[in-house]
Amino acid sequence: MAVNRHNGKRTRNVYVPGAPEPFKLSRSKLELYVECPRCFYLDRRLGVGRPEGFPFTLNSAVDTLLKKEFDIHRARGEAHPLMAHYNVDAIPFSHPRLDKWRENFVGVQYLYEPANFLITGAVDDIWVTPQGKLHVVDYKATSTTREITLDEEYRQGYKRQMEIYQWLLRQNGFSVSDTGYFVYVNGRTDLEAFDGRLEFTIKLITYVGNDDWVEILIQKAHKCLNADYIPEPSENCAYCVYVNAVCKEL
Repeated sequence: MAVNRHNGKRTRNVYVPGAPEPFKLSRSKLELYVECPRCFYLDRRLGVGRPEGFPFTLNSAVDTLLKKEFDIHRARGEAHPLMAHYNVDAIPFSHPRLDKWRENFVGVQYLYEPANFLITGAVDDIWVTPQGKLHVVDYKATSTTREITLDEEYRQGYKRQMEIYQWLLRQNGFSVSDTGYFVYVNGRTDLEAFDGRLEFTIKLITYVGNDDWVEILIQKAHKCLNADYIPEPSENCAYCVYVNAVCKEL
C-alpha cells in the first residue's frame, strides 16, 4: 500500500468521480461502509485509511491448513468426513479459477456497471451438490468455552460476508444455494498442557443467506463516494469517537 508517511494519505486505490476505468471495491470495503460511511469515504475517496491492525497469523495458519485438507478430498472428488458427519450432500467444488477466487486482492469478481465498480471477494471454499448447485463455505477460527453461534453482534458481518460471496457467484452465472456453511474451529483450553501444539474441535454451522440487499448497498456506497462532502460518522464507530475525543483535547 502506497502511503505517504508524512501526511498519512494513500496515493493508490482512491476513487475519482467520473473516471472511465472501473473502480475496484472489495467485500471488506463494502463492510467498511456498513460500519461507518465517514471512515469509508475517508479511506476510498480521500486516501486516509484506518490504522492497520496486526495480522491474525494463527487464524491464517488454520485457514491455510483447512484449505490443504479440503483440497485433498477435492482432488479425489469425494466428500470430506466433516460433510458426511453433518449429512451435507456435496463435495468440494473444482474449478479452473478456484485458486484465484481464494486469493486475497483477486477473488471472485463482477463489474457492476451502474456504478462502474469492480466488486471483489475472496472465498475460503465452495462445495457443490450432485445437482450442480454451489454452497459458499467460510472458515473461522476462535478459542472459547462458550457455544459458538452466529448470534453475537460482531458476527453479523460474517453473514453479510457470505451473502456478498453468494451474490458474486450468482453474477458470474453460477447456480448458488441460499444455504452456506461456516467451518468453525475452536482452540481447546481444557487440556493439561500446551506440549508444543494446539488442539481444536471443529463444528459446521449452517446459514441461510439472502443477498437482496447487496445491490442496494453498492448503490449507496457509490452515492457516498460521489458526494463532495464528508458524511456523518456512524454512532458506533470507535475510530470516529476516538478522533472526536482527541480533537476536543487539542
